[in-house]
Amino acid sequence: MKIFHVLVIPYPAQGHVIPLMELARRLTSNGIKVTFINTEYRVVSTSENDPSDLLQMVSVPDGMEPWEDRNDFIRLIESLYQVMPTKLEELIKSINKNEDENITWIITDYAMGMVARVAQKMGIRLATFCSGSAAFMTLIMSVQKLLDNEVIDSNGVPLKDEMVQLSTTMPPMDPAKFTWVCIGDTATNEVVFRKIILDGKEAGEVADHILCNSTMELEPGAFTLFPKMLPVGPLLATNRLKKQAGQFWKEDSTCVTWLDQQPVCSVIYVAFGSFTVFTQSQFDELAFGLELTNKPFLWVIRPGVNGSTDYVFPTGYMNKVGNRGKIVSWAPQQEVLTHPSVACFISHCGWNSTMEGVSNGVPFLCWPYFADQFLNTTYVCDIWKTGLPLIKDDLGIVTREEIKSKVEKLLSDNIAKQSASNLQEKAMESLQAGNPSNKNLSNFIDWVKQGNDNAPAKNAF
Repeated sequence: MKIFHVLVIPYPAQGHVIPLMELARRLTSNGIKVTFINTEYRVVSTSENDPSDLLQMVSVPDGMEPWEDRNDFIRLIESLYQVMPTKLEELIKSINKNEDENITWIITDYAMGMVARVAQKMGIRLATFCSGSAAFMTLIMSVQKLLDNEVIDSNGVPLKDEMVQLSTTMPPMDPAKFTWVCIGDTATNEVVFRKIILDGKEAGEVADHILCNSTMELEPGAFTLFPKMLPVGPLLATNRLKKQAGQFWKEDSTCVTWLDQQPVCSVIYVAFGSFTVFTQSQFDELAFGLELTNKPFLWVIRPGVNGSTDYVFPTGYMNKVGNRGKIVSWAPQQEVLTHPSVACFISHCGWNSTMEGVSNGVPFLCWPYFADQFLNTTYVCDIWKTGLPLIKDDLGIVTREEIKSKVEKLLSDNIAKQSASNLQEKAMESLQAGNPSNKNLSNFIDWVKQGNDNAPAKNAF
């Protein structure tokens, strides 16, 4: 019997893996076999039993040594580009020895643009997946326009100190906050621009479809500008009443039991994703700010993020906050954000966190760290009006007073609460039968089941 078989390839970072794992689950639940690619040092589990055995996890080398830092973007990107194409070809050839299970589609993360060359070389249909916002993907697809208009140079460096609007229906963007400009030092930014952004653009151009973890209602301007981009979100396991899969770190579920003991809409949830790093002084200000709110708080502090050592709490801090503060190293975030005790979310505004908050009607306090998080903050604060920004002082610190003040302002802001509730309703409606996200995902599943027949020809890049 013919099996429909898709290869799914995320960029090996937490925020990229989670939504692609959920997309993989949607495919397997519709009878499509998925081979999901891990790198050997970013291995994830599915956390769900799959009696149909349609989801298989395969790991390939990332080319780095075990002791090397995989948060070093330059090293990781260059290594992936060196080893991944060959390893994928070998894997596909091995799988295709069984003609009934041939790979007929590849879904690749936009940040793994080199995979498009493998798909073209081997005659396999391609879909690109954007784990960020549709506006971010639109920015990638508009790079040539930015180059032509001399907004950026050939290395992606901004040349103009003025806001840019890709269309009249999209939010203005500050070139100084373009995603690739906000990654690290100049060398890192240039590598990200040349490898991830430029190759991501070309992969998007040659792909049959660009799937976005977003909704038409959240980002109508972006989807109108590039109709090839299809909203299929929000891709959340909790929408299927399932546990989130694809975690790199073990979740501490005791925080859910703690949440059960808190009053409705009382808890400040604090989490900054898998990359954010604070100085010790900023960590102290955050700790004191949460204490000053006199509100219960659930704070996720990823271990080992401050160089080689963990953060140190101010003397006597845990005794002072007592049971009012719950601190865990990693949380089941989708489950947390569905909990009725959560009042607001202090977040770095990575797109996964943004979609998870939006899907549960949770207002935000936005504290972006890098990459596309500044663009996402613009959506939350200026477009959707479902949150407030945390502003740094002249020394680059978000002070305890700023945290206390903004928490109080947000929790008393009925407009933000109502906007968050309205946005939640719109996001969830998109998943209903006949609405855009549901329809697009159903259509894509049908395209996969049509196999590789009549695939449109494309020029190699």
